[in-house]
Amino acid sequence: MDNPSIARALAEVADLLEIEGANPFRVRAYRNAVRTIETQTVSLADQVAAKRELTALPGIGKEMARHVVELVETGELSLREELLARLPRGLVEVMRLPGVGARRAKKLWDELGTATVDEVEAAAQAGRVRGVAGFGATSERKILAGIAEWRQHGERLRLDLADRHLEPLLATLRAVPGAARVEVAGSYRRRRETVGDVDLLAIPGSPAAAGALLDAFVAYPQVAEVLGRGDTKASVRLGSGLQVDLRVVGPESYGAALQYFTGSKEHNVRLRQRAIERGLKLSEYGLFRGEERVAGAEEAEVYAALGLPWIPPELREDRGELAAAERGGPPRLVEVGDLRGDLQMHSTWSDGKASIEDMLVACAARGYEYFALTDHSKALPMIGGLDAVRLRAQWEEIAEVRARHPEIRLLRSMEVDILADGRLDLEDELLAGLDLVVVSIHSRFDLPAAEQTERILRAVAHPEVDVLAHPMGRRIGQRKPMDFDVEAVLAACREHGVAVEANASPQRLDLPDVHLARARELGVPVVISTDAHSVAGLDAMRYGVDQARRAGLTAGEVLNARGWEGFERWLRRREGGGG
Repeated sequence: MDNPSIARALAEVADLLEIEGANPFRVRAYRNAVRTIETQTVSLADQVAAKRELTALPGIGKEMARHVVELVETGELSLREELLARLPRGLVEVMRLPGVGARRAKKLWDELGTATVDEVEAAAQAGRVRGVAGFGATSERKILAGIAEWRQHGERLRLDLADRHLEPLLATLRAVPGAARVEVAGSYRRRRETVGDVDLLAIPGSPAAAGALLDAFVAYPQVAEVLGRGDTKASVRLGSGLQVDLRVVGPESYGAALQYFTGSKEHNVRLRQRAIERGLKLSEYGLFRGEERVAGAEEAEVYAALGLPWIPPELREDRGELAAAERGGPPRLVEVGDLRGDLQMHSTWSDGKASIEDMLVACAARGYEYFALTDHSKALPMIGGLDAVRLRAQWEEIAEVRARHPEIRLLRSMEVDILADGRLDLEDELLAGLDLVVVSIHSRFDLPAAEQTERILRAVAHPEVDVLAHPMGRRIGQRKPMDFDVEAVLAACREHGVAVEANASPQRLDLPDVHLARARELGVPVVISTDAHSVAGLDAMRYGVDQARRAGLTAGEVLNARGWEGFERWLRRREGGGG
């Protein structure tokens, strides 16, 4: 049992305990353990086999360590089975619907006997949900809208979760003797925010290596079901439910196959039309003129034979990338290594898991020149939002940390809530004392579109505001984006010199790629920030970069790809210091 499977089992226990109404501290202990396990690079199964003490890991107490050992040794967890004997597993999906949660999922089950999303949907469509105490017609409509959102993403796996499952599988296949190349194609390679079925392509160095690759694939420990096995292709379903197909292809066709299975479908249609116009035929086997193979071994040669430069996978969505390539080639898209700072993260002063100094050391280790500490404002007291007294106390600690660490610039900042009427959750005097003002919404997501738009417009017009963070307020598969006039908000950000955030948290990825592309077209500054709540959370930067690349952003169009001097000039833009 690998680390993601162990984490998934403990996460399910946490969900079931929450539905059952267990002590919140007990539920939190399981969730903390899950976060720890998800960030481990060493196999817990190996740790158990070596009889190492798991309680040395943060968040892993004696009870949690016993659970891990039981999962590794038996593949099962007795506590999970006990909970499932009392509660239907389907309630876990119900509780994750937008606007439901654990308590309401349990109430619906108790009152209506609805144990699955389908059953909740049927009850809501029949008008039965509004008859349950604590619900009403508005709740019923929201639940139906939430189910529609869930169905859009429910059969797809979030990109970061797909990474956790595919990275060890790729390592296993690449270690097979004679495996020349193994790559992932499809929406995963295009770095879409969610992933459906996954296509792997492999070049074997010999006929024997082809069989060995397929053998290793179907024998991979996390395979729950072998769906099919032939001489050149096998299909499996992992324990996560993710279907993965492995195709073994010859080196002469590898580039064409990689291009074909990467997609998108619409991009491929454009390429095939282009081939036909040139008297050619394009397929996963190669680019042909009659029976002659013109290209196929490498993607770049396929594109070149069609009169195009190689197009990065993230851009292959039929959004004008072929025309742009003809005009002079795709730009050099932003990369993680281009970023010189991170402009949103949290510490133990609010809901973070690490101290200010721990976050600073981790940022410095990543080669950053600067970073912003952005703990929450007082509108979120349940997670330790800072009032004026605590904010000033934090500034004192920041001064002490700065003095000890001249190697990196620590910006005094805050994630300030935008209140329902558009006012900011911090006094102007204190806003003026911040080096960077980041604003965002954490409440009243359901305001009518006109009110929501005015709320955001008022906030970005404030003369102290620098960055509008996670503007859509969405959580992928859990909470749909807010309804507001995105075009008007982007135009206001351009007018007032406010940057929009590409939030790199894989649960958010907000702004989405299409809106980031529009921000780029309008000349709105963009920052890519992790919104990290732990040191490990800083690693999420790559997901924000993925979204920025899908939007066609270059390093020159990302504010925090500037070195300190350039970024400081932007901070002084309202003083006539340039931008």
